[in-house]
Amino acid sequence: MRSFSVTTDRRAQFVDITAQVRRAVADSGVRSGVCCVYVPHTTAGLTINENADPDVVVDILAHLEKLVPRSAKFRHAEGNSDAHIKASMMGFGTNVIVEDGALALGRWQCIYFCEFDGPRRRTVCVQVMEAK
Repeated sequence: MRSFSVTTDRRAQFVDITAQVRRAVADSGVRSGVCCVYVPHTTAGLTINENADPDVVVDILAHLEKLVPRSAKFRHAEGNSDAHIKASMMGFGTNVIVEDGALALGRWQCIYFCEFDGPRRRTVCVQVMEAK
């Protein structure tokens, strides 16, 4: 397993981590298999989506805020229940097929780290498993 840090500078933010994950795949030496990416946090998540138009991320963040507004009345005392819900909606892990030593992402896809309770320094874990 390999891990790396992601530092965010806003409360809600998507960070493209594709390059770091690609590096982990290359360093693993695996030519064919699966890459598992995971975040061990309850207020951050992961998603795969378009990286060509930055407005896609703006739209996703805006609509998540509409669906789960920070200002809603929650019982959790820390004041970050919206972040927990948004992270659960995104999910805490994703898998990508590895073919010929590379991530099999679509042309416009990237892997985003999704921050919902920043700014913070977070950890992303990557495990590359070889197909048998």
